[in-house]
Amino acid sequence: MSDDHVDGNALAGDLREIFAVDLTVATGQCAGCGYRGSVATLRVYQNAPGLVARCPHCEEVVLRLVRAPGRAWLDLRGTVSLEIPLDS
Repeated sequence: MSDDHVDGNALAGDLREIFAVDLTVATGQCAGCGYRGSVATLRVYQNAPGLVARCPHCEEVVLRLVRAPGRAWLDLRGTVSLEIPLDS
């Protein structure tokens, strides 16, 4: 194992830029069936403690978002990748 690493704080600038954009235009890939489509095409269910987004093709859970005062939890376990367009 190499010691040429830094801690996760090195991601702060890049992550701030990414999460400051409209993620509904991002293209995601479902871990269940491989379907690729924009986040806006997901089927979102709101009758839960948070939001549950399912793949429009296979109905697998792609992401979960739960909010509380001053914080949020984002679970992307059902997403293989998320391609986020950034302003040049």
